[in-house]
Amino acid sequence: MLLSALSIHQLAAQGDVSQVAAHLSKDSTLLSQQDERGFTPLMWAAAFGEIAVVNFLLDQGADPRTVALEWESALTLASSGGFVHIVKSLLKHGVDINTYDWNGGTPLLYAVRGNHSECVKALLENGADMTIESDTGYTPMALAVALGHKRVQKELENHILQLYKPKE
Repeated sequence: MLLSALSIHQLAAQGDVSQVAAHLSKDSTLLSQQDERGFTPLMWAAAFGEIAVVNFLLDQGADPRTVALEWESALTLASSGGFVHIVKSLLKHGVDINTYDWNGGTPLLYAVRGNHSECVKALLENGADMTIESDTGYTPMALAVALGHKRVQKELENHILQLYKPKE
């Protein structure tokens, strides 16, 4: 398939910054265009770990707070995939760190489920609420324990200990 036949969403998912830029130069409304699921090019790039495209789209003014039809966000998708650099980039742009999607998950819960300890750490450092439960009643800690994710559990424990540490 020719690159010119691909949508901006497909190009973003593939990490093709130059082609994404070419599409945007012809039609700037593509920056925030949602596909049939409500995903924007930014969401596709975040879901596939394409940091260069994510940063390019953010620099062009893509709204990182957009949610898809089932309330997925770029942050949720990046957290689910374990893409810590994208998580950190999105957090710098004022996204809702505790956004809750159709499946009863937050970015922190998805990072825990995927055993992505670096994402868990980044989310906690930026204020993720570790008391929010999934639809099935699991807190992030309970989920980490149930899945046997020891590194994630350790990140959660370290965060709790920091909360109780006296300020100097």
